[in-house]
Amino acid sequence: MRISLVLREILPFYVRLIVLAAVTLFVDLVLHLTDTVWVGRYLGIVGVFLILLSFGHSLRKRGYIKSSNPMRLLRVHEGLAWAGSTFILIHAGVHFNAVLAWLAVLAMGVNIISGLTGKYLVQRAQHWMKKTRANLREDGFDEAAIEHQLFWDSLAAGWVKKWRTIHLPIAAAFGVLATAHILSTFLFWGWK
Repeated sequence: MRISLVLREILPFYVRLIVLAAVTLFVDLVLHLTDTVWVGRYLGIVGVFLILLSFGHSLRKRGYIKSSNPMRLLRVHEGLAWAGSTFILIHAGVHFNAVLAWLAVLAMGVNIISGLTGKYLVQRAQHWMKKTRANLREDGFDEAAIEHQLFWDSLAAGWVKKWRTIHLPIAAAFGVLATAHILSTFLFWGWK
């Protein structure tokens, strides 16, 4: 069971982070080798638009969008945010000449880790609670006894579901820093 948990839940989390870093480094290397580093400047713009498009899921959760399947929007959110983050990381490259830009990238990185952590923790907690509840029913416990047995686990699962209270301020910090970076870029852009 322990190997299964590691293979099914923990390993995919770290594999996704490693793939994101590897793709970013590979594309950045290709841009440097082909002397097309300037492309990275524009990938940041594409990345920002993809991340903005990914907010359809958040708008649906808050009732601003009535139609569409919430699970489909969640998958679209994850895919667009992933692609946008990759483009922004490629845009950032390995250049250490702008503090504001790196603060925005750092906030985005923390936001990515927060989002993935929340996704895996919430899914895992819900799965575990459902499985444990079913096992207790099979063992002959009535609903009151099941609720008593799962009281502390239900509280913990409830706290896990509140991960958004951390994820949303991190996303907001990323948004503010990214906006400041974009505005400062327009102010100092070489408009020749």
